[in-house]
Amino acid sequence: QAQLVESGGGLVQAGGSLRLSCAASGRTFSDYAMGWFRQAPGKEREFVATISWNGGLTYYGRSVKGRFTISRDNAKSTVYLQMNSLKPEDTAVYYCASRPSGPSTSRADYAYWGQGTQVTISS
Repeated sequence: QAQLVESGGGLVQAGGSLRLSCAASGRTFSDYAMGWFRQAPGKEREFVATISWNGGLTYYGRSVKGRFTISRDNAKSTVYLQMNSLKPEDTAVYYCASRPSGPSTSRADYAYWGQGTQVTISS
């Protein structure tokens, strides 16, 4: 079973940047597409970004496109989410997830999830 551990969350002022990391173990990392999702209080968990096993394909949610970048390092079994030009509405718990197939924007397609890391953006 794959295990995912997120890190890098915190409190940042609007306009700032953060980089989230998600370290994977328990499975062959390069066999999996990876995704980032987020959930704000009282809201549904929403898609943020996804990346294929080799990084060749990436997709982004409409609200983060152009500001966030997903990447991965298969040698380190880690996926990253670089978040720039942060806004208060980006405040949420951010989760990474994996699936043993191609990238997907649907949370129902992901088999494994991390515990999440809190990101708070102050105005």
